[in-house]
Amino acid sequence: MNDEQSPDTSSTTGPESPDAPLHRRGIKSYVLRAGRMTAAQTRGLEEVWPRLGLTLADGRQDLEALFGRRAPVVVEIGFGMGASLIEQAETHPDTDFIGIEVHAPGVGKLLDEADKRGLTNLRVYREDALAVLEQCLPAGSLATLQLFFPDPWPKKKHHKRRIVQPAFVELVRTRLAPGGTLHMATDWEAYAEWMAEVMAEAPGYENTAAADTAPYVPRPEFRPLTKFEKRGEKLGHGVWDLIFRRVD
Repeated sequence: MNDEQSPDTSSTTGPESPDAPLHRRGIKSYVLRAGRMTAAQTRGLEEVWPRLGLTLADGRQDLEALFGRRAPVVVEIGFGMGASLIEQAETHPDTDFIGIEVHAPGVGKLLDEADKRGLTNLRVYREDALAVLEQCLPAGSLATLQLFFPDPWPKKKHHKRRIVQPAFVELVRTRLAPGGTLHMATDWEAYAEWMAEVMAEAPGYENTAAADTAPYVPRPEFRPLTKFEKRGEKLGHGVWDLIFRRVD
């Protein structure tokens, strides 16, 4: 997508326009929350960030140069405190991971843990995920994009804030390599249904779910079970996983 907007005032190119880049439409899928920083989180941001942190100013990435090798690349949007992403990076050393999160405590904790465990296959953006996808990640470069437990924005008037929208999944498709997958998980059944409806209309994808579980898949073993999810299971909460593959 083109980040430059036409100066032609006869066209509608404001932040709410469908022609504007997704990250400039004035609708955020997240809310910045203030939080206290622990010593470890502060250390991650101050000492580890210069080595593992990335910004929009770095521009379009050459992922092979970034990681110093050719390997599958997995991007996770909204990794929270980072436990799941750290576990994946540690247990899959032959895969490279990029995490995107806007909340400083989570970014700091992930960086601190990555450094303590000596992980070299992990990089982090503290930026708007849509801007990172549009400006920094090359087309056709990703093996998987993960979106685990995004904010469901349950009130109907807030549904437009949900990150899973037709324009978002189309942007993701362009960043996936052919055969790459979009993996989403949520513990809100209504949002799972929303995701399934959006994906059913999205061109260039196929659902990987078997007929007896479609549109959902059983939780894959490769997706770590988070403390949040374990607590939900004890309370009888369901979790729905959807995995769609790029087919064109």
